[in-house]
Amino acid sequence: MVQRIVIPTPGMGLHEITAQVAEVVARAKLNDGLCTLFIQHTSASLVIQENADPSARRDLEAWLNRLVKEDDSLFTHTEEGPDDMPSHIKSALTASSLAIPVESGRLCLGRWQGIYLWEHRRRGHQRTVLVHVA
Repeated sequence: MVQRIVIPTPGMGLHEITAQVAEVVARAKLNDGLCTLFIQHTSASLVIQENADPSARRDLEAWLNRLVKEDDSLFTHTEEGPDDMPSHIKSALTASSLAIPVESGRLCLGRWQGIYLWEHRRRGHQRTVLVHVA
């Protein structure tokens, strides 16, 4: 079963999508298996990250923004704005897909883990994530 979930992002940052993915898994009525996620974009990514303390996400976002700056004079892909090429680099450094085991009909995430769509562009977008449960 493959289902598309569309996530509206208000802008740059980590946006938790655990509940939306868990709904797809529940509807699949699969006892044990695997949930695979794939984002259909090159300027956003997927990560599993701490979902208890928001400061962990803020620190991660700040670190990646320091690592990949918008003002790099070597960038030639600049027609879509100063945040476009950095968003592609950030996406390449993170993940476009995730695989999470399913046991007893539930995602096998750890106690403090959540699934996040990481928007790398400053303005909001509609992001599509494919969820495959088998």
